[in-house]
Amino acid sequence: MWAGFIALVIAILSFDLGILHKENKEIGVGESLRLSVLYISLGLAFGGWVWWYLGADSGLAYMTGFVVEKTLALDNVFVIALIFAFFAAPRLYQHRVLFWGILGVIVLRAIMIGVGATLVAEFSWLLYVFAAFLIITGIKMLVMKDAEPDVSNNPLVRFMRNRFNVTDTHHGEQFFVKQAHPTTGKIVWFITPLFMALVMIEVADVIFAVDSVPAIFAITTDPFIVYTSNIFAILGLRALYFALAAMIHRFKYLKPALAVVLVFIGSKIFVADMLGLEKFPAALSLGITFAIIASGVVWSLLKTRGQANNA
Repeated sequence: MWAGFIALVIAILSFDLGILHKENKEIGVGESLRLSVLYISLGLAFGGWVWWYLGADSGLAYMTGFVVEKTLALDNVFVIALIFAFFAAPRLYQHRVLFWGILGVIVLRAIMIGVGATLVAEFSWLLYVFAAFLIITGIKMLVMKDAEPDVSNNPLVRFMRNRFNVTDTHHGEQFFVKQAHPTTGKIVWFITPLFMALVMIEVADVIFAVDSVPAIFAITTDPFIVYTSNIFAILGLRALYFALAAMIHRFKYLKPALAVVLVFIGSKIFVADMLGLEKFPAALSLGITFAIIASGVVWSLLKTRGQANNA
């Protein structure tokens, strides 16, 4: 199963970069939505295979994880848009940055999930820690106002600019370039703002994974379900980004819905114990999760109808 999944992901990424986006080009909203439908269909089709091959409980756990991870990934779009805007990354090369970002995510999530699965197998009580963390995180999201991240004062940005040679301008799609050092005149390697944007996006994903990885472990502890639902949810984020970035203002109330989902996912572990259940019913969990997220999306679209994007 693992070999088949890895081969499938490699095939999807090769098709994306080698055929669909062999040349750099700006991706419009229409193309972004079509690609998103393709990726979501692939994710759901894989979930159907999991249901057929591993059983209904595994299939429901995958679908719940896929929905939750996809919604959590949407929250990452706003931060990615801020990073691209700060580094003035040309839209022509944003897909390239996101593609390499996805490759980094695949590796980083594998490490985090592998460590998490090992710890949960050894210390089952960690699930309750994860659950409590999700509840606290969800409540904080509900009661605290969001502050727009200040990329210019980010410690990592300051570190890279102080420690490495950084160009002031972009050099096409290049992450690294050789040019004369302004002080010594020697030809040395410089990193470009496009590479700095890539590093910041990778770090942002690690931060978001602090919420998403405990969330999926609270749904299932099967490493295969955890990892595959994570990766299929993230694979389509690159395609969906270009559409969402243009209408992120329309999803104003999605974050409160996401906060409620985190509280629900965390609390259902304790509820199952109180009711004497081995685990919360998977079908009910998927239904409630989908209903909360759908309500947030519909309410957002209704309340922001006719509003322009002021970003």
